[in-house]
Amino acid sequence: MWAGHMSVQPVDIRLYQLCGAAAKRRGTDSPGPRAGPWAGARRAPARRVGGMSDATPDFDSMTRDIADVPAVEVITTVAVHLMSAAAVNLGLAEEGEAHKDLDEARKLITALAGLVTAGATEISNFHAAPLRDGLKSLQLAFREASVVPDEPGQGPGEKFTGPVYA
Repeated sequence: MWAGHMSVQPVDIRLYQLCGAAAKRRGTDSPGPRAGPWAGARRAPARRVGGMSDATPDFDSMTRDIADVPAVEVITTVAVHLMSAAAVNLGLAEEGEAHKDLDEARKLITALAGLVTAGATEISNFHAAPLRDGLKSLQLAFREASVVPDEPGQGPGEKFTGPVYA
């Protein structure tokens, strides 16, 4: 929990990667380098346009592969991407201050709050709990990073989650 902590620690996104279904299909414990909805997509041959290659997955195989991915995995994967982007924009990445953009972070955290709040009943508390914890961590990090912190209930995503306190 964050109660009593004076500073915010970087978000460890690995805690939120829930690619177990993809790993089970491959018979491994690791999500692998291409985990997620596009994991099994075949790549179409690269074609050159103006000297640049634009290799893309074959549309039919992407459609077939995405249909095999459970909704809970899609929702949690999107949430992890939102968390990662918000953490970078809060300056929590290795080169923190170089990428800090609180306006962008606010948008990402609000989108994450909406997704987690709306999706929590659909993905079960087992999957929603770590997403809520990550969301709260980002909301507190935003408050700490702000020169003039928002009033309780006015911070990013708090219209969906309610006021967030340390």
